Amino acid sequence: MTVKLEQAPEHIKLAVDLIMLLEQQQFDADTVLQALEIVTRDFSQKRDLGGNPTSHIPAHTS
Repeated sequence: MTVKLEQAPEHIKLAVDLIMLLEQQQFDADTVLQALEIVTRDFSQKRDLGGNPTSHIPAHTS
């Protein structure tokens, strides 16, 4: 049984949107993976510092 995307959890919807966006831009797979590591690190720091995860400002650890 497959679940329609509209009924999927938010993180699944976001992942599908990000995959589509990155594929449309035709970035090299290694470039995408390196960028995603930075994004993961930034959002983890924001979460851990209690910051706003939707902010465009990078997390500061100082």
